[in-house]
Amino acid sequence: MEGTQPKDGVLHKISGPVVTAGGMQGTAMYELCQVGDIGVDAEGNPSGLTGEVIRIEGEFATIQVYEETAGLRQGDRVKRLGKPLFVELGPGLLGQMFDGVLRPLEQIKTISGGIYIPRGLDVPALPRNILWDFVPSTSIKVGSRVTSGTIIGTVKESKLLVHRIMVPPSSICPGGVVESFVGEGKYNVDAVIMVVKGPDEKTYNISMKQDWPVRQPRPVADKLSADEPLITGQRVLDAVFPSVLGGTCAVPGAFGCGKTVISQSLSKFSNSEAVVYVGCGERGNEMAEVVKDFPQLTTTIDDPDNPGTKIEESIMSRTVVVANTSNMPVAAREASIYTGICLAEYFRDMGYNVAMMADSTSRWAEALREVSGRLAEMPADSGYPAYLAARLASFYERAGKVKCLGDPERTGAITVVGAVSPPGGDMSEPVTVSTLNIVQVFWGLDKKLAQRKHFPSVNWLTSYSNYDRALEGHFEAYPGFANARARTKELLQTENDLQEIVQLVGKDSLSEDQKIIMDISRIIREDYLAQNAYTDYDKFCPFHKSIGMLNCIIKYYEQAIRALENSSEEDKLTWNMIREQTNTSFAKLPELKFLDPESYDDAGMDAYFNDIQEEIVQAFSEF
Repeated sequence: MEGTQPKDGVLHKISGPVVTAGGMQGTAMYELCQVGDIGVDAEGNPSGLTGEVIRIEGEFATIQVYEETAGLRQGDRVKRLGKPLFVELGPGLLGQMFDGVLRPLEQIKTISGGIYIPRGLDVPALPRNILWDFVPSTSIKVGSRVTSGTIIGTVKESKLLVHRIMVPPSSICPGGVVESFVGEGKYNVDAVIMVVKGPDEKTYNISMKQDWPVRQPRPVADKLSADEPLITGQRVLDAVFPSVLGGTCAVPGAFGCGKTVISQSLSKFSNSEAVVYVGCGERGNEMAEVVKDFPQLTTTIDDPDNPGTKIEESIMSRTVVVANTSNMPVAAREASIYTGICLAEYFRDMGYNVAMMADSTSRWAEALREVSGRLAEMPADSGYPAYLAARLASFYERAGKVKCLGDPERTGAITVVGAVSPPGGDMSEPVTVSTLNIVQVFWGLDKKLAQRKHFPSVNWLTSYSNYDRALEGHFEAYPGFANARARTKELLQTENDLQEIVQLVGKDSLSEDQKIIMDISRIIREDYLAQNAYTDYDKFCPFHKSIGMLNCIIKYYEQAIRALENSSEEDKLTWNMIREQTNTSFAKLPELKFLDPESYDDAGMDAYFNDIQEEIVQAFSEF
């Protein structure tokens, strides 16, 4: 298809973002086209609207157009480009904001001078005017043999991430013998830095830039089972419903429950090395808030210029934002998810742990529904297409921990966190149900908790994580924590069962051990599971603090139950008597969260909470 210029087609039918063109013999599925000439390019000349072939019938091709189609006419030319929708991958991605088909918004604003994206404008994703400091790999010389995925050099793109330049996958360059290799210096992304002679005797020019089709997963050497935790800084997520690096998580919740805040907290505090944030069909004001707030969010790192000192660095230094608002054409919304996961796979192939936030997949499903309706396909539940579950699965299965191609040997992981916006908070609607059939972690947000200002509003009764077994080895490194987690879930479930009795006949009707359960569960709910993002001590909770707090609370509970069970019939203890005699220790439990993580390292935190546990044991030794 690349050897000869494909023949142009003619526009026959227009139905919103879906158009039909004739004379398209030989076209391929998902081939890129330019429809009509009502757009304007960067030089001000007429240009076509970008579209993608989604159905072929004889000489007719159905195309979804990524821009507004008002003004197109029957008989307009449809130019075939002979390649699929692809994105440019290379230095210059970090810190930028793109639309759904990876056009840089800042540069579009400079060219157009307005706040809207002109139709037909095609701006390259990677800046060509920046010269990057390329440092070649010392192990590769002229005559060396390289394979797909081999790291041939690095570019220090930001203080938070070093960009590793790789030989492209075998579909672009099959590897071979190095014929020429540039030295250290400044180059732009188009400059040829290596020439490789392949096994087919062809020469391949390798630059810092790769083009990759978004719908095609990037190849890996092997899929691995994940065993490291995703640390989010939220106690309810880290300790009670943990995910792994390379896991899949769903965050369903009604409007106002805090999905976007959880996504932003993960972007700021998680132990991922790179973040791809996709705002898919979000309201304009929500996306504007992300665009405004993200550059102001900072994370603390070691100063590379002054060892031993810490500096604040904007999280945009490790983040790529794909912004797609609800007033942009629906076809571009569908593309934005694939664009985001393709970027995440690129950073994963360098050997990084990447977190991808998709906010929200419900809007993506709505785009599928609209395009499916225009194609007159048979609708399934709630009008969504019958292949909704398959499309969701093909997206989520691109997550995971992998062994990367090439040398040096390395692993990378993509953790996908998909926010779901069920209409009216109805968890039985098709997008939520299909998502829960695929993902392994469910962080269900509760409207009632959000109304009570309990944040994160994760419902501890309905949420779950299937990664407990994968993380067993990790949790065993922290004595007592596995027992504390199990006991916490048990307490919260028991408290929920007892609430009905309390509401009917009052707390006095409970037995003494049940009264202990009610009071300890209240501390777990209000002082452990809830966090205040506006405070310095609680906006981020290190894993050691999460463990220490929970161990102290459960230690007090177990000691109180033991004291109750060991008391004799003649001198029977009550919960009130126990609490009065151990009031100093009991009063400390709600105050554990006030420990400032900035003031202690991990060992200091462990020692602090161990001392409190010893105080609790000491207080109960008097019984």
